[in-house]
Amino acid sequence: MQMEIEALLFDQNGLIPAIVQDERTGEVLMLAYMNREAIQKTIETEEAWFYSRSRQELWNKGATSGNRQIVKRLSIDCDQDTILLQVTPLGPACHTGETTCFYSTQFEKESSVRSVVHEVVDEIKERRANPVEGSYTSYLFREGVDKVLKKIGEESTEVVIGAKNRDKDELTNEIADLTYHTLVLMELLDVSVDDVKSILRERRPKKEVLRNE
Repeated sequence: MQMEIEALLFDQNGLIPAIVQDERTGEVLMLAYMNREAIQKTIETEEAWFYSRSRQELWNKGATSGNRQIVKRLSIDCDQDTILLQVTPLGPACHTGETTCFYSTQFEKESSVRSVVHEVVDEIKERRANPVEGSYTSYLFREGVDKVLKKIGEESTEVVIGAKNRDKDELTNEIADLTYHTLVLMELLDVSVDDVKSILRERRPKKEVLRNE
């Protein structure tokens, strides 16, 4: 991980705002500030370091709580006066115990569905680790792979029927059912959403860089 620190535009106190984002879900976790030393330590350790304006000292996120943030990507905006850290959080970002510091929604036209697949995956993992009586997901894990495969076969057929019927609502519901059962199968066989994303990325055509000769 490299960065041209001298190219950044720090404020009069030698600080620059840093937005922290969950690299898996895209959720914004927190806003903090960094100075040159915090940026350097972040690059060296690949963990998030910030500068506390109240305590006037460096702090390693999660050093006390254990809720560290493993930095996967570090970017700057077009004006070079804001940093974006994309991280793998090892626990809640907020001192309140909430996943994100931005948990208090003040206006919402409609609920975001951006991270719903990851939320479903987390619920599936929870049901596998801690079965609940009456839970359909727990039932599937008890029955095993063959039962899940049977359901995937049934749901695949329902998707085909919905498509042939040209019924958008039916098709959408059946695709959702197929997706859910596929996610359960992935959990059973230790295949992650990120594994699938990586394959899809590899299959995308490479963008050619055009140069004027």
